[in-house]
Amino acid sequence: MNKALADLIRVSNITGKDSTLVQAGGGNTSVKTADGKHMYIKASGTALKDMNAKRGWRRLRLDPVLSIIEDKPLAQLDAQKREPAVVDRLLLACDDKVTGGARPSVESHLHAFLDRCVIHLHPVVVGAYVNAKNGKAELAKLFKNERFPPLWVPYTDPGFMLAKRIAQSVVDYESRFSKRPRILFLQKHGLFVTADTADSAVRLVRKVINLCSSKLKQPKAHKTGVPAAKDIAAAESAIQKAVVDVTGQHLPASYFGREEPIAAFMARKGAKKLLATPALNPDELVYANGSAMWLEDCNVRSITRSLTGLVKRGQKPSAAFVVKGLGLFVTADKKTAPVVAEITTGSLLIRMWATKFGGILTLNKRQQDFINNWESEAFRKKVASGKTVKC
Repeated sequence: MNKALADLIRVSNITGKDSTLVQAGGGNTSVKTADGKHMYIKASGTALKDMNAKRGWRRLRLDPVLSIIEDKPLAQLDAQKREPAVVDRLLLACDDKVTGGARPSVESHLHAFLDRCVIHLHPVVVGAYVNAKNGKAELAKLFKNERFPPLWVPYTDPGFMLAKRIAQSVVDYESRFSKRPRILFLQKHGLFVTADTADSAVRLVRKVINLCSSKLKQPKAHKTGVPAAKDIAAAESAIQKAVVDVTGQHLPASYFGREEPIAAFMARKGAKKLLATPALNPDELVYANGSAMWLEDCNVRSITRSLTGLVKRGQKPSAAFVVKGLGLFVTADKKTAPVVAEITTGSLLIRMWATKFGGILTLNKRQQDFINNWESEAFRKKVASGKTVKC
């Protein structure tokens, strides 16, 4: 096996199997060949932990990938035309014998101009900073002893514009430090690390996680008794009926308990206010339709009113619900529900932690509209073969 591919599989499996580093199978990885002509990268729709010698990756020629960022006419197109065009060009840049329609990550052009090994993840502890109003300043304090500080990238719409923004930021960083950044924090997005070897990249990820964790404490709540089965069933029934009434979708409501940090969140003063906001980041919007809905009780009419209000404001109807005293409920099919629960649980932690750093920073209306359009069904079919478009 080519060493670059072997390295890619190894770093993907190591990071993908660590639940503290990935959310809902997201994130992506890449490794360039020694001659600098090709790049192996995770394929869209594949979890990092599931990559192996036969599936979960593509090999691309680097020159045509790098040319995407430099294409000025492409930058002038609106997103609905530009992003599918980018994906088509990435597919044309593939140089392997992979069959089955797997597309290279739509962030391939972003990976192309970074160091040999790139790991992009969405760790919850990093989310506490990149989704906080004062997150940039807090990270600067954490990494103040670094000779080459991390690069902070302000929020930019995913896809071509983000890659272009990072490309220019890397050029500016290199002109200042005579070296490309090894750590990149993307506001309301996640973490990139880049290094010349796979082992160095993995060590760098662990260093970042340890530093970010050093200022965070796991929230705790007093243990309480298990909710009565009849109360859980009644909540499931009410939530499901309200969702059907508003959306017309007959989705099952599933109960995901009230273990930490869900219990800690429910016990927190101002919990309702922390959820009465738009989505924190693209992941929360794409997977969970935005913030979980806080419910004081499970009255069908009140849930229906709240869901209807979201729709009237141009937001998606919630897929996750935190019911006071009971815990977390999700309305989705059996395959998707655990993913929504994982994203939502991570969001509850991020919201609690971010209050230490000036409060949470959410997506504005324009940013939400971009993500919703980018993730629309017809558009998604052109952009990627799997559910996870941006990775």
